[in-house]
Amino acid sequence: MLGIDTTYLAILHWLIVISLSIRVIMQRHAVGVSLAWLTVILLLPFFGAGIYLLVGENRLGKRRAERASRLQKPYHEWLKSLDAQYQLNFPLLNPACEALHRQAIATIGMPALAGNQLQLLDKTEDTFRLMIADIDQAKESCHLVFYICQTGGMVDNILQALIQAVQRGVRCRLLVDAVGSYDFIDSFWAKKLQTAGVEIEVALPVNVIRSLFVRLDLRNHRKILVIDNEIAYTGSMNLADPRFFKKDEEIGRWIDAMVRVTGAAAKALNAIFAGDWEMETDISLKTSIAEPLPDTSHQQGSIVQVIPSGPGLAPAIIHGMLLTTIYTARKELIITTPYFVPDEAMQTALCTAAHRGVMVTILVPSHGDSLLVRLASRAHFDELMAAGVKIAGYYGGLLHSKTISVDGEFSLIGSVNMDMRSFWLNFEITLFVYDENFTQQVKTMQTNYLKYAYFFDPNAWKKRPLLHRFIENATQLLSPLL
Repeated sequence: MLGIDTTYLAILHWLIVISLSIRVIMQRHAVGVSLAWLTVILLLPFFGAGIYLLVGENRLGKRRAERASRLQKPYHEWLKSLDAQYQLNFPLLNPACEALHRQAIATIGMPALAGNQLQLLDKTEDTFRLMIADIDQAKESCHLVFYICQTGGMVDNILQALIQAVQRGVRCRLLVDAVGSYDFIDSFWAKKLQTAGVEIEVALPVNVIRSLFVRLDLRNHRKILVIDNEIAYTGSMNLADPRFFKKDEEIGRWIDAMVRVTGAAAKALNAIFAGDWEMETDISLKTSIAEPLPDTSHQQGSIVQVIPSGPGLAPAIIHGMLLTTIYTARKELIITTPYFVPDEAMQTALCTAAHRGVMVTILVPSHGDSLLVRLASRAHFDELMAAGVKIAGYYGGLLHSKTISVDGEFSLIGSVNMDMRSFWLNFEITLFVYDENFTQQVKTMQTNYLKYAYFFDPNAWKKRPLLHRFIENATQLLSPLL
């Protein structure tokens, strides 16, 4: 009897393996992702199949996918009007800037916008103080979307400023991710805000029933604050005070960077918020972004391209633009990222850049908050350092800034990590800044980070214990899924 039961289980296992293998192949994932999933399905009977059905495909859900498709049209029309309005003087910039601009227009319709004033902020306390000051001056609206909202410290001051703004007649809307802000959603502060009149919505809700139809680890990872459709903040900082956030994990304070933006790019960021808000509530905020923009193409300021990415949008937009960024570097490429798990295309691009003489530096935390990510990340170091890439470990805290500077001439800053989750699964936001002065500020910030970092020695790295190498290489097999 036991033998018969075992036979039936084996037959069922192979039927599941064959059917899901066909499904994986027909989904046309990246080769590494497909092979990783086939391995999981094959080696973990039944359990592997369950994991794939839960998180193996970018399932937004039928209703959400239909709504996303419906919502994109009016925003794309608005963006096209911006593209026709702005005539940018790209010949004065690095040739890569115009190439990236055209790539973004072709894939997502988001044009670069001129005449923006940018302020780089690399100290969290100063960032919070400026946010509070701007909220205190708000006259019409305050729009916030954050992956994590955790009360305590200066975050409480931000939330209190929103309450005071509502009392002045300002419309305040706060969108938080269901997973990242799980503790906040039913907290005392959330109830206090709602009682005062602050509108709070939860992005991508999670529950057992939804898990049958929707992939639960698709998250809204953006960090955006927009005041009066005129002033905006974005970058890597969550709505969490680093003095209190994950303080028991012994990884040090989180180190972040944000940008304060005024100009047309602030309105583009507000449009991204409006789309996210309408996706969750079915309430349109188009009237808050419909006002015509002044012609600032002749004004002094930075040219900025706001690039949203995530499931339901152009799925390969940020991955493709990052590859273009790396391939167009001529002299120097500096990358800071808390999570570095590149795919084969990204690894090849970085090695190729180093081979052609570009000084490539990648700065990661010495000790991150994810053991699996750290192990998978380090499996890539051998090939990168052999190609001439310099890799540094930051020991001054958990470096959470996500920045890239290219040739000291243009830069990227936002919420995107250098891993598959950010490229394909999360809703992210990135600013491509085609401005040498601002980029020099980013590069100075990156150089200051390097003062609190050590460089991995290629020769010493090769001599690390065999067991360490085996564990790292084994974990790398899961890197497309991390």
